[in-house]
Amino acid sequence: MRIVAAPDSFKGSLTALEVCDAIRRGIGSVDPTIVVDSVPMADGGEGTVQSLVDATGGRLLALAVTGPLGEPVQARYGLLGDRETAVIEMAAASGLTLVPSERRNPLITTTRGTGELMRAALEQGCRRLIIGIGGSATNDGGAGMAQALGARLLDARGRPIGPGGGALGDLASVDVSGLDPRLAGVEIVVACDVDNPLTGPRGAAAIYGPQKGASPEMVRRLDAHLAHYAAVLRRDLGKDVAGAPGAGAAGGLGAGLLAFTGATLRRGVEIVMDAVRLRERLRGASLVITGEGRTDGQTAFGKTPAGVARAAAECGVPVIGLVGSYSEDAGIVHQHGIHALVSILHEPMSADEAMARGAILVERAAAELMRTLAVGRLLS
Repeated sequence: MRIVAAPDSFKGSLTALEVCDAIRRGIGSVDPTIVVDSVPMADGGEGTVQSLVDATGGRLLALAVTGPLGEPVQARYGLLGDRETAVIEMAAASGLTLVPSERRNPLITTTRGTGELMRAALEQGCRRLIIGIGGSATNDGGAGMAQALGARLLDARGRPIGPGGGALGDLASVDVSGLDPRLAGVEIVVACDVDNPLTGPRGAAAIYGPQKGASPEMVRRLDAHLAHYAAVLRRDLGKDVAGAPGAGAAGGLGAGLLAFTGATLRRGVEIVMDAVRLRERLRGASLVITGEGRTDGQTAFGKTPAGVARAAAECGVPVIGLVGSYSEDAGIVHQHGIHALVSILHEPMSADEAMARGAILVERAAAELMRTLAVGRLLS
C-alpha cells in the first residue's frame, strides 16, 4: 500500500514537512510495510516558500532588502530543486507583520523589497518565478516593485516619485526602457486567490486599506491615486489592468505585476500542486492524507486540503483530513472530496499546548487512523 501525505503546515506549530514526517512515523508504527510519499503542500500564502523548498530538495537564500517602511529587513526566498525556479513570498519583504501597528500607513509603505527579491532571483539565473502576494502592508500598486526592477516612475518635472500609495498622485509618466531585460525571458506566476479589481468598492484601497492603517479619508485618496496610476499605465504601456481580476490583490501589486512583468495570476494551491507534481504522485496511491491546523467552512474555497482533494478525485483516490481542529461548518468539505476529518486532539488542552505538542499529536492520530482503517478492512 502507498499513502500520499500532502498536508499544509500547522501554522505556529509545524511546517508541512514536519507534519508529513509525523504522519509517516505514525503509520510506520502500525504497519511498516506501508509506503508513505511525503508531499509538503501550501496554498500560496505563508509557508509556501518552505513547503516548496522541502518538497523539491531546494534551498533557502537570504538577503537584506528594503522593508515596507524603507528600512532594511532580512528576507528569504527559495531556490527550488530544479535550480531554475524561485519562489518568493512578498510578505517576507513587504508584509504587514514587518510594520508595528502604530506605524501602519499605506500612503508610504512600499513594495520595493519584493522587487529586490525578484531581482536577486534573476541574478541566480532563474527562468521561472513563483510569487505569493498575500499579507501585504502596501497599497502602492506595485510601483516600488517596478522601480526596484528598473522602471522609472516620474513626476511632472521628470523626477522619480517617492514611495507608497500617496506618491502615486504625483505620477506623470512611466518609462520602462531601463526595466531589467532578463524579465523578458522569465515566466512569472503569481499565487492570487482573490479577484478584486484595482479600484472601486471592491478595490485594493476599499477592501484591504483599513487593515493596513488607512482611515476612510486615506482610502478615498488611495483609491483615486490607484485610478490615476492605472490611467498612466494604460497610456504609457498600453496595459489596461484596472479591472483585471486580482489586480487589487496585495494593495495593487497584482496590477503592477501584470503591467510590468506580464505575469499570470493563478490560484495558489494549483501553482503549488504543479510545482510538486502532486497529480503525478497521486497515481496508484491507495489513500491521501491532507490537513491543516484548523478546518472550517472556508477550507472548501481555495485552501490546501480542498485543492489536494480535487486532484485526488481526478485520480480516484480517497482523502482523509488530519487536522488540529475543525469548526461546526467544516462538514462542507465532505462535498468537496474530503471523505473524513480526524482531529489530532485526544483530550482537552489549550491551543498553546496543542501547538507545542503538534508532532506527537499528529503521529498518534496517524497511528490511530491506520488502526481504524484496519478495522474497516476486517468488516468488509
